[in-house]
Amino acid sequence: MARKAKKSALKVTLVKSLIGCKKDQIATAKALGLNKIGDSTNQPNNDATKGKVAKIIHLVEVTES
Repeated sequence: MARKAKKSALKVTLVKSLIGCKKDQIATAKALGLNKIGDSTNQPNNDATKGKVAKIIHLVEVTES
């Protein structure tokens, strides 16, 4: 029998302030569940999440969990 691949997740943490950012970047952070500096969320490791993270990569820290 084939083994099921473990679904990986990305831990996304907001490390810089959203003040002064463009509205679409703020909306992307909110969509990821990031409101304040230090907020972390676990997101599925898929193309949609990677696209969101790429839009605000200068504001977040990403680790695989």
